[in-house]
Amino acid sequence: MQFIQAPKPRRKPSLTPMIDVVFLLLVFFMLASRFGTDAVLDLPLAGQGGSYTGPPRLIGIGAGNLDLNGLPVADSNLAEALAPLMDSPGDMLVLRGRDQADLQRITDVTSLLRQAGFTNFVLVE
Repeated sequence: MQFIQAPKPRRKPSLTPMIDVVFLLLVFFMLASRFGTDAVLDLPLAGQGGSYTGPPRLIGIGAGNLDLNGLPVADSNLAEALAPLMDSPGDMLVLRGRDQADLQRITDVTSLLRQAGFTNFVLVE
């Protein structure tokens, strides 16, 4: 006589571990992502053409200071110092990073110049 074992009822899989993993991934991506818009620095590099006319307008960007044609100038006075050298706001300004100035500093100075109404920049090494 053979006895057939009664089939065991199937156990439903537990969703708790999967929910924990999804929650951890959600928290990770929320903390790792950056919200908001990033500023875009769209500067042509020297050597890509374009014409330069007028007096020299070389802005040296240091880690904590600025100079215009080799003379120190404060960030707040940069637009006033540039005014006598410019025929129009579309004249080219040459930006040069020095003294280990980081990209954020160059972006800040470019934003400061854009707020003052200047529109044409070129970045040199």
